[in-house]
Amino acid sequence: MAGERAAFGALVRSHQRLVYSLGLRMLADRHAAEDLAQEVFLQLYRNLAAVSSEAHLAFWLRKVTVHRAIDRLRREPRNELAPLEEAQLTAGEAHSGDPILERRLRSLLGLLPPAARAVVLLRYQEDLDPADIARTLGMPVNTVKSHLKRSLAELRERMTSTAGAPT
Repeated sequence: MAGERAAFGALVRSHQRLVYSLGLRMLADRHAAEDLAQEVFLQLYRNLAAVSSEAHLAFWLRKVTVHRAIDRLRREPRNELAPLEEAQLTAGEAHSGDPILERRLRSLLGLLPPAARAVVLLRYQEDLDPADIARTLGMPVNTVKSHLKRSLAELRERMTSTAGAPT
């Protein structure tokens, strides 16, 4: 029993950045992302026997994290999201050297609908291809591609229309 707990603890430590980072980008709130990560790992503990490999585990964690985040976003009233001031560089994120641009992109990303936000994050934060995103979210590949195309166009439009506006 103690060995199982230690093994599960190691599993959590090795994947907590992935889960927290996705949760933070989806929910735009550090505390909500921490709560979400706890829920995801609790669900993992209950379903650990169904996970067959390391690759399956990463897929499972992404899928559960994104779906739970989308559920939370749908339950909550849609508010204007504040920029993620406390968000530091997390796993899978490259530093562009322009913190103002990064902050603005995070803010605009928070304005996308939950499913579109999930698609963009899985593509550009997790570096998944459209087929893997489709499997993770349970949607057709063409829907994933449509979300990507529309979301990128919307982000581009908002970036250019507010280029002179203070952030």
